[in-house]
Amino acid sequence: MAVTLFEVRDHVATITLNRPEAMNSLNPELRWNLSSHFDEIEQNDDIWLGVVTGAGDRAFCAGMDLKHHSHARDASAEQRAEWEKMLKETRPITERWHFPKPLIAKVNGYALGGGLETALACDIIVAAESAELGLPEPRRGLIPGAVGVHRLPRQIGLKAAMGYLLTGRHMSAQRAYELALVNQVVPAEQLDETVDEWIADIMRCAPLAVRAVKEASMKGLDVTLADAFAMPYESETIRRHSQDAIEGPKAFAEKRQPNWQAK
Repeated sequence: MAVTLFEVRDHVATITLNRPEAMNSLNPELRWNLSSHFDEIEQNDDIWLGVVTGAGDRAFCAGMDLKHHSHARDASAEQRAEWEKMLKETRPITERWHFPKPLIAKVNGYALGGGLETALACDIIVAAESAELGLPEPRRGLIPGAVGVHRLPRQIGLKAAMGYLLTGRHMSAQRAYELALVNQVVPAEQLDETVDEWIADIMRCAPLAVRAVKEASMKGLDVTLADAFAMPYESETIRRHSQDAIEGPKAFAEKRQPNWQAK
């Protein structure tokens, strides 16, 4: 069985972590597949938006596959070499600092450890009411090393983040919403429909404009407000000289829906 599923429909790519029996936990093969899928989203001009979710209703992703981790030392030299090769070829979304296209995390259950870190690297998080989020690594003698120790304080504030980082506590989806970590919380049976509404709203916007907004917003966080305003942004230069920059005002004047081309 494939450990991930990848589908592209109407310019939207959906990545599904497909190890429900292991709560979609991250083993080397799953990490490598995810990296390949994010490469495809980043490089394929026909993909304008990505969605990440987990198979089943128990977990988005429960983080590192601790069973694999504990048994890895007993594997053959050949198997360890294969895993090492996968690791070298993997570029996790957590370390793609300026991923150009919007990503939605559809959190349908536990998002723990590396699972939450994956969601933190996305732009929008929509969660089922039953979802639980957390970085429990210290309870396993580990740390949230896939940038979780840095992203969580930046996204919910220092004191709130330290309360979870130093204890390994889980937070409910509702609490994550109150902390502005999650964009929307809905009953599980409404999760697909709600994410589709977010997709539809993003797709109403010009894809090049969306990329320009994302690049400017994210890179601008690293500098002062004045410098962020003055900085050149490659995506904005592309948007400014695009066909879509002409099509948007033209469609508005003609009282019709724009026909975006991402060109």
